[in-house]
Amino acid sequence: MSLKAVHLVFVTLLTALALGCGAWKVRAYCSESGRMTDLVWAGMSFLAAVAVVVYGRYFLKKLKAISFV
Repeated sequence: MSLKAVHLVFVTLLTALALGCGAWKVRAYCSESGRMTDLVWAGMSFLAAVAVVVYGRYFLKKLKAISFV
């Protein structure tokens, strides 16, 4: 597996993890015992997901000439 393919898998999984954690914290914030820190963590998780996608696009553009195999 090439470095490009590994990065693509890694970026996909990390984005899904960050979005999942963000959704989990939003749900925790909306519960009866929701705290402001839950909302802060949700925002940071969503920002991390955006940052990972931006990194993934940058990396794929940088290695455009290299194949996935």
